[in-house]
Amino acid sequence: MQVIGLCRFSYPAYGGFQIEHDTIEERRQYLYNPARLEERFRLFETTTLPCFKEQTDEDFRLLIIIGECLPKLAYDRLHDLTAGMKQVTIIAREPMRQRKVMKEVINAARGNFDAPCLQFRHDDDDAVSVDFVERLRGALEDGRGLIEKSRTVAIDYNSGFLARFGPDGILATQKFQPLLGVGLGMYVRGGCDQTVMNFGHHRIGNFMPVISYPDAPMWVRTLNQFNDSFHARNNKAELLPLTPEQEGEFIARFAIDQSRVRQVHSAG
Repeated sequence: MQVIGLCRFSYPAYGGFQIEHDTIEERRQYLYNPARLEERFRLFETTTLPCFKEQTDEDFRLLIIIGECLPKLAYDRLHDLTAGMKQVTIIAREPMRQRKVMKEVINAARGNFDAPCLQFRHDDDDAVSVDFVERLRGALEDGRGLIEKSRTVAIDYNSGFLARFGPDGILATQKFQPLLGVGLGMYVRGGCDQTVMNFGHHRIGNFMPVISYPDAPMWVRTLNQFNDSFHARNNKAELLPLTPEQEGEFIARFAIDQSRVRQVHSAG
């Protein structure tokens, strides 16, 4: 079954952000602020890319949506970072309503619209476990009864870590939180044009059954100065340096190497 992931990388949509702007030009100026872009790239390089490079099931697509107006230096850097990743397709679009353009992009990527598929959304500053795609496929068997009766079914991994990355490494705490968005997938029946981006992730359970897994940590959500979510930007969770055991867990589960985090986030 086809697995399609979608990641917005500073795409200047109409809507889709909790931080609001009056015009698209103001949104572009915010998104393309050099300090913000530098932070996004450092997080993207140390969270998103490692975990998707090391997926135990390599049969998936990761669509990275950018604006046609993304500055050339950023455009080139994004292409350089993802070079060699056969799963990645970078798609440039003009500013549009967020849900409309994301729905179009995902449905255009379906190889056979009449066949069912699995979808997931992913932020450019987060990570999922290296067995995320494999476990999404496994959830189809676990939820066979629900899937046979439903057009769409959400698959939620609600255990993970909140973390801050910086020159001194990683501060983190384990967290259980349902429907966070990261670590959330969705089964879509063949012929159904709904996508994982049609729904606010916190409310997806209002519209379909949810299969929930609270077992192994399946995601890392970073807290940083440019989080779109007010609650993430102002999160007061107590974060502590990784223990040696957690440092090994971050490598094994997320392909996140703390020494690489220090190196990237210490760059001038």
